[in-house]
Amino acid sequence: MAKTGNGTAEEHSPSGLPIKQIPGNYGIPVLSPIYDRLHYYYFQGHMGYFKSHATKHNSTVVRLNMPPGIFISRNPHVIAVLDAKSFRVLFDPSKVEKKNTFIGTYVPPLSLYSGLRPMAYLDTTEQLHSSLKSFSFHLLASRKSQFIPTFHKAYSSLFDMVEAKIASGPVEFNGLNQSSAFDFTCNAFLGAVPSEVIGPSASNKAAIWLLLQLHPLASRLTKFIPWPIEDLLLHCVPLPPCLAHGSYKTLEEFFSKAGESLLEDAANKFGLSHDVALHNLIFMTSFNANAGFKIFMPILLKWLAHAGETLHGELVQEIRSVVKSSNGTITLDALEKMELTKSVVWEALRLDPPVESQFGHARTDLIIESHDTAFRVKKGEMICGYQPLAMRDEKVFKNAEEFVANRFVADQGKKLLEYVYWSNGPETVSSTVGNKQCPGKDMVILVGRLFVAHLFLRYDTFSAVHDGMLLGLEPRMVFKSVKKASDQ
Repeated sequence: MAKTGNGTAEEHSPSGLPIKQIPGNYGIPVLSPIYDRLHYYYFQGHMGYFKSHATKHNSTVVRLNMPPGIFISRNPHVIAVLDAKSFRVLFDPSKVEKKNTFIGTYVPPLSLYSGLRPMAYLDTTEQLHSSLKSFSFHLLASRKSQFIPTFHKAYSSLFDMVEAKIASGPVEFNGLNQSSAFDFTCNAFLGAVPSEVIGPSASNKAAIWLLLQLHPLASRLTKFIPWPIEDLLLHCVPLPPCLAHGSYKTLEEFFSKAGESLLEDAANKFGLSHDVALHNLIFMTSFNANAGFKIFMPILLKWLAHAGETLHGELVQEIRSVVKSSNGTITLDALEKMELTKSVVWEALRLDPPVESQFGHARTDLIIESHDTAFRVKKGEMICGYQPLAMRDEKVFKNAEEFVANRFVADQGKKLLEYVYWSNGPETVSSTVGNKQCPGKDMVILVGRLFVAHLFLRYDTFSAVHDGMLLGLEPRMVFKSVKKASDQ
């Protein structure tokens, strides 16, 4: 134990880093959480909020209040981990508990899930988690062969609509994507297209149910509601679950019928009751997969639009040459050969992960380490990792704030995948029943590649603008023009 300048003993972690007090504080009860909430949603934004705390305390591990804060959620006090090294504590099930931490300090009313806790809210130590995750792996494996054809059906229709409308002016992508993403995920998992079974409003019913869960995280709902009123509506009390009752009932009926064989497998192979399997199937499909693609596709489009025609030309050359050598069709093997395409998808996920934050409670007293300092965390304290900062760590990524399309190409680039955390775990690690990593992680990467491949098989280039954020959760993207493929 070394001595400091004033003669006191300085403790060190097992790896030799000095152990210091975590900087920051939680301020004045009631007032400070409200003040911080307003800065997070309206004055600074998510990134600015976390950056300002890290800069103020010259530390990437800080104490702060995590919105939405008091009235609607539990204790807002968290320890934020904002660099690539300290963030990794959230991936160790022996160190953190993830019971009821899926979206942070707030837990939606369980009546939204027919009174059940979905797998996302279960800790790895709960027996039901293991059974449900095994079921999710079974679902993905049994339907894997359908991912490419169902994606082609849904997104070919989307691009048809873009082309039909763009002659009359700019076309918003998000609304079209909401419908296509829901049709794709349901068709991929269940073999049924909700817009054909339920009707054109199918994706809206899922969106209403999602909003009732996520409204404490949303902001800028509409320009017609002043932010002080919006803050009271969205961030202070839960919206009544009954607002989604009719929509969820429709989803129940659809999933009960379309997912009949999967629900039988859940009972016979994994010992799950019909209700537990049904409501988790709805959650996996409508929340985990559908909501993820609803947010991720605009993110991917944003960065492709930002990169411009030079990258578009490189992607056109790679994608079309690989597809040509694969008898003119997109296959899993063909997608694996598209190195630049894969890198583009990973880079978009690095800069803008669809789920920004991860949370967990310390299981025991523990020590977490940033690059140069160690900190003590007490049992039960909540740890919050903000991924967009952790994955822009300049000590890991060169030009970390920039979109570098070929960042993950070749062996040297692939070594950096260890620090790509969007899936609640490193990209180099596989999801298992014993961790909380996204079971559909490989599907997300596949679908991202499919989106890029379909886009540049169809178009030589395109232009689109990022026009603000929708609900504060997804970039609003507007197509301005598309240039049809010159070799068609």
